[in-house]
Order: sequence, then structure tokens, then C-alpha cells
Amino acid sequence: MKPMGQFLVGGITLATTLFGSIALADGHREESTDMRLRDALAGEHRSEEKKARDAYRNPYETLTFFGLKEDMTVLEINATGGYYTEIIAPVVANTGQYVSSMWDRSTGGGSATAYESLEDLIETNRNIFGDAKIAGITGENLVPIEPGTADLVLTFRNIHNWMLSGSIDRMLKMMYDSAKPGGHLGIVEHRGNPMVRQDPKAETGYVNEGYTIKIAEEAGWQLVASSDINNNPMDDKDYEGRVWRLPPTLRYLGQEGWPNVDEAQRIKSMAIGESDRFTLFFVKPVE
Repeated sequence: MKPMGQFLVGGITLATTLFGSIALADGHREESTDMRLRDALAGEHRSEEKKARDAYRNPYETLTFFGLKEDMTVLEINATGGYYTEIIAPVVANTGQYVSSMWDRSTGGGSATAYESLEDLIETNRNIFGDAKIAGITGENLVPIEPGTADLVLTFRNIHNWMLSGSIDRMLKMMYDSAKPGGHLGIVEHRGNPMVRQDPKAETGYVNEGYTIKIAEEAGWQLVASSDINNNPMDDKDYEGRVWRLPPTLRYLGQEGWPNVDEAQRIKSMAIGESDRFTLFFVKPVE
């Protein structure tokens, strides 16, 4: 029989080796994810128009802040236009899973067009997007994936839309139910003026950061961190003009866009750039 001291030393050596191996594996995963992310951002599958928006949307810094890893199941809520689809899907291809929940094509109108456009984007790039897929949701069926399976849930500039439609509570619950215990939620949204009381409908497109934290925590999420990655101090938060006066939309009240937009207003908006945005990171508690 070995003396107790020798047994403990062996145990410590074993534990050190085990945790050292885990650390090496995590380090390799982070390095591999970083390489994939940089490759995706530089990829030829991305249009020059979308790449030009990187200066405002800061995708590398944002996804790194949200802890994206190549083996994650990532659920993006409403990926209209596919900006982040083109970046995230190649990162997790064949090692994780990318899913976008979109309003089902059966809902018709603009939702059907957005769904089909994203579907075409995924199929065109299937060789680099792997098994990326769209999960159609409807007002009666807000279950995009098996509950409790997403490592990371993401939504970009959608909170104001759900506030306007009156569906914000249901959407936050859907995202919470979709995430694993210990899974995370990343939110980017147009930042409102904290001195202006929050309009429950967010008709200007601006949402107060504190208000968003409050309603997310009421849904069960716990705030982990916030970041100034997507801040833009040039945004004068012209509530009368609304957030869509800024690029890339350049849409003003009573004016449907270029060439009808007043040139002076257009120049001002372009000088501001895209909106000031807050970036929030939440966790679903492990019960």
C-alpha cells in the first residue's frame, strides 16, 4: 500500500496534467476560431458593400466580445440581409451549427422576401456555410430550435422592432428558452438618450440601454458585461428625424430616400455615420 503522501502527489500530478490539457485545448479552439473569423471577414463571398459597413458594425470585436467559438450552436434572431450570416456561418461550419430564425415565408410580404433572400444566400455559399439553416417562426410558433440547445443567441438592431410590434416579451422569452443553462445572449441596439423617457413602442428606433437591461433581466437573463465597441458619439440622437435618417438607410420622415432626400441632410447624416449602439452580453443562469 502506497503512503498517503505519495498518493496525494500522484493525484495532484494527474489533476495538473488534466487541467493543463484542457487549457491547451481551449487555447487551440480560441486560436482556430480567431483564424476562421478573420478568414470569414476577408472572404470573397462577402460583398464590398457589406465589408464597407465593418467600420461601423465592428464584427470582429463584437463577436469576440460575445465569446464566439467554432464549436458553438449559434442562433441569430432575424438575420435580414445576412450581414452576420456571412461571418458566423463559416466560423462554425462543420464544427458547430448556425441557425437563423426568420419570420416564415408563409407570413408573406416583406417577411417572405427576406426569408427567401437569406435562403438563397445560404444555398449559394453552402460549401463554406456548412449545414447553416433557417428556422421559420410564426406568431403561433416561436420555437426555432430545440429548447435549451443554443450556446449563443444573438440579435442585432431588432429590439426596437419587437417593441413596436408588441412582441418584445415573447421574443426575449423565446431566446431564453432556446439557450442552454449557462448559454449566452448578445444584443446590439440603437442607443437612446438616457435623459429621454423610453417610448414603449420605440417609434424613433432608439432604445435606452438601461431599459433593455431591465426587460432582459425580467425575462431571466443576467447581465455579464457591456461594451463600447459599437459606440458612435457623433450620433446626435435626432428623435424627430428618427434613427433611419442615418446610413445605410438614409430615410427621412416624408421622404422615401435618395434622390428625394435633401442634399444638406444627406451630407449631415453621412458625416455622422451609422447609429450609436450599445452592446450587451447576458448569461442564462445555471439552475
